Amino acid sequence: MANVPHKQEKSLSGVSGDRRFQLLVEAVRDYAIYLLDADGHVASWNSGAQRFKGYIADEILGSHFSRFYTEEDRAEGVPWRALRIAAEEGKFEAEGWRVRKDGSNFWASVVIDPIRDEDGVLLGYAKITRDMTERRRAQQELDAAREELAQAQKMEAVGRLTGGVAHDFNNLLTVIRSSADLLRRPGLAEEKRERYLDAIVDTADRAAQLTSQLLAFARRQPLQSEAFSVAERLGRLKQILATTLGAPVKLEVDVPEDAGAIFADPNQFDTAILNMAINARDAMPEGGRLRIAAEEATGAARQEGFVAVSIGDSGCGMDADTVNRIFEPFFTTKEAGKGTGLGLSQVYGFAKQSGGEIAVESRPGAGTTFTLHLPRADGRAPVRAQESEALQEELPQRRILVVEDNLTVGEFAKALLAELGQQVSWAGDAPSAIAMIEGNPEEYDLVFSDVVMPGTNGIELAQMIRARWPELPVVLTSGYSHVLAEQGSHGFELLRKPYSIDGLAGILRHRTRRSAAEA
Repeated sequence: MANVPHKQEKSLSGVSGDRRFQLLVEAVRDYAIYLLDADGHVASWNSGAQRFKGYIADEILGSHFSRFYTEEDRAEGVPWRALRIAAEEGKFEAEGWRVRKDGSNFWASVVIDPIRDEDGVLLGYAKITRDMTERRRAQQELDAAREELAQAQKMEAVGRLTGGVAHDFNNLLTVIRSSADLLRRPGLAEEKRERYLDAIVDTADRAAQLTSQLLAFARRQPLQSEAFSVAERLGRLKQILATTLGAPVKLEVDVPEDAGAIFADPNQFDTAILNMAINARDAMPEGGRLRIAAEEATGAARQEGFVAVSIGDSGCGMDADTVNRIFEPFFTTKEAGKGTGLGLSQVYGFAKQSGGEIAVESRPGAGTTFTLHLPRADGRAPVRAQESEALQEELPQRRILVVEDNLTVGEFAKALLAELGQQVSWAGDAPSAIAMIEGNPEEYDLVFSDVVMPGTNGIELAQMIRARWPELPVVLTSGYSHVLAEQGSHGFELLRKPYSIDGLAGILRHRTRRSAAEA
């Protein structure tokens, strides 16, 4: 084999340190690495800068680096602000649009470091720029794809929600309409009359509960929060829970008296506990054990400042995919007709709207435990639950101004109050109500106003009355209001729609002109 003469090679070992560094900087093509003098003029230029900025060294050396910025950034002083920050803070980092020689823009990641001598005197700046245009475009495309997916999932959920609501409400309306038609039949026996009336009342209550669950999931249910003892509340629920669960399920309530107090809506709390208990019962068709426990949560991992209420069952458990979906509205693993799929949605919405959290642990065959973390009632005295008063208790007659823009609801409210022996006037909107009160403030003992009305809403009306006639009490009523959900009732008593004659009677029992100063 013929000898091939070796090509003479040069070694970097014989090159000075400064020259080696210069060769390194010039060899980097993915970054623009160059020096600026203390005023921001370009003092060096590498091949990376030439590659994506388009200038050769002779074209750019001595020029001010602000020429790489957009006209808008130069007008706002961005280049000079970058140098000032680098000099004052020791480094400047940012991303933004920069301009190539041909006038096109590219998205750049920029780092500027000050260069000082041994006495701390500023000599200039080292500037490193990287072209991030392609990466930014890829990220934007990924974000757009995620947004499209999220929108598609949202529309799927809305469709599922709408279909579920329509199905359930049509079922409820069928019962109400059929019962009403049967009540019209002549010669109807009193026993059947009572049965159909009970069906209408029960179905209306179920419809109201369905609406409440929807609003709780959407975090739009106006809550009436108060401090209450966890032990007392769960103690009152124990008998109801035992009846609901049935004999095959052994109920254990392990809640010490010092478990703490919660600040939340007690009625929504009861509903959440019942919903979780019913869900647990259905997961144990052959019977099992349900344990309810409560304790003050401590430590960051356990929601410090909260009370933890857990409900654990010995049922069939759930796999990870099911756990990830259980709080979706109308998602259910039960057979058709065995559940609305809104129970756990209500629990989720109640927890979130109360400023708390809901956690779930479950494995197939190993049961499920739900844990509610609800705000502790620091500094608030728990309100003891009171038994409801008898409807038959005689009510004092009062002069009531009903403010309701809906003709049908207004007439119905008048009829209910008249049935309770009250003297009733009616205003269709807030301005009319103010005018009626101005005409004779002593004419009314109480104002009963809807919240959602065109123009001036019920809360604004109540605040006007409080300011001008502080001794005239105002009671608000609403099925849903974003103002109530976001801001609360501003200290005014609230009766939720749909209200019953019992609810109205309860309001009238303790609301008088003389007690209005507390509102």
